[in-house]
Amino acid sequence: MVKKIVVFGMGYVGIPASALFADVDGFNVVGIQRRSKRSGWKIDFLNQGKNPIGGDEPGLSELIKRVVDKKTFRVTDEVSECSDADVILIDVQTPTDEQGIPHYESLKEVSKQIGKNMKNGVLVVIESTVAPGTTENIVKPILEDESKLRAGVDFSLVFSYERVMVGRLLKNIVYLPRIVGGIDEESTKRGVDLYENIVKEKIYPTNSLTAEVAKVVENTYRDVNIAFANEVALLCESLGIDVFDVRKLVNTLPNDPSNPSSNPIRNMHFPGAGVGGHCLPKDPWLLKYGVDTYGKFKVEPNVIVKSRMINMWMPNHTADLVEEALNDQGKKIVDAKIAILGVAFLENSDDTRNTPAKTLYETLVKKGAKPMLHDPYVRDFDIPFSKDFNEVISGADAVVIVTKHKDYLNIDLNDLKDKMKTPVIVDGRNIFQKEECENIGFVYKGVGKPH
Repeated sequence: MVKKIVVFGMGYVGIPASALFADVDGFNVVGIQRRSKRSGWKIDFLNQGKNPIGGDEPGLSELIKRVVDKKTFRVTDEVSECSDADVILIDVQTPTDEQGIPHYESLKEVSKQIGKNMKNGVLVVIESTVAPGTTENIVKPILEDESKLRAGVDFSLVFSYERVMVGRLLKNIVYLPRIVGGIDEESTKRGVDLYENIVKEKIYPTNSLTAEVAKVVENTYRDVNIAFANEVALLCESLGIDVFDVRKLVNTLPNDPSNPSSNPIRNMHFPGAGVGGHCLPKDPWLLKYGVDTYGKFKVEPNVIVKSRMINMWMPNHTADLVEEALNDQGKKIVDAKIAILGVAFLENSDDTRNTPAKTLYETLVKKGAKPMLHDPYVRDFDIPFSKDFNEVISGADAVVIVTKHKDYLNIDLNDLKDKMKTPVIVDGRNIFQKEECENIGFVYKGVGKPH
């Protein structure tokens, strides 16, 4: 019987997972968070029943307060809490570098800490996204070496990935199907039994390698589809037509429920100023790394890599649009004040991981511009930014929309024009109408728009 669950990593996955398990009768959950300069504050914050995740997260604040008040959830930095845990979840960062190589420092360190402290019979679950082969070839040996226990005999080991999306954290954990991949049948069964406590949709059992591949392929599929939309957007710009008109027409193709394969539905994605987040920018590289490292023969994922490169380049294209728009106004980009609206990668959130705003900012700086960042939700970022909208737009030579925050949807364009020095809008998220902006007196350029 599961009684105590320890969760390593109080982030976008660890916090909602902890809170959901802590709301199950009989479960006691302890979150483990390093007292780092950037994230250590979460320990006291969560222990006070407060939600450290900004933006719109339906139900999460109420759930955290409830389980803290019930005394079934608390957070600490003491890894010794693992010693009597029945289940240990690993929800730490697994980033990749600029060459697409995964950095597993946190994963390895946490695995060592778990191995030194875990008891016989524990179930260890990796929820962090990893390259295919990581569970068997990296985590398992570390746990066995440190604990002197045998995986599949003395303890169970599972890879079960999250499908969370900022703004839908609880909903996605509870109401999306779950994939559970164990290193053996008993591990898989224990994993399924665990998640049945919080998942209301179907749970699919498989092995750890298949689950690892499924996770990175899910996000790679989306990355490739976005890259297709971005490439079509560039083609439409060249032809002088609106990609969003094209997208609307393409997606009118209906599906035939009686024979879906005869006429598969089209779902062309949205193009834009760039792709951010924890998953899409790195999961294609994790997939490639796993095959390069553990595959039986060499495979070059040309479509996947090229798609990733297109998406990485879109902030640079957005910067080029800024320069073109300024030139149309007879203004040089050097020393131009550029107001970048949106630091978070996703609308109505505070999540800045791999945000395209950073690449855009750095590219504009290289061009000699003086960009300023604005975001109403973000708490901290490694580049200075402001929450004061008027400060950022006042005297600006161009405004660039990077994030589709609801705060930007109803901007008064006449007021915006009055406060700017040079009336230029570069729309990276299709939130304004080109004709309306031009009628007011703006030079308007948008990703996938005729210009």
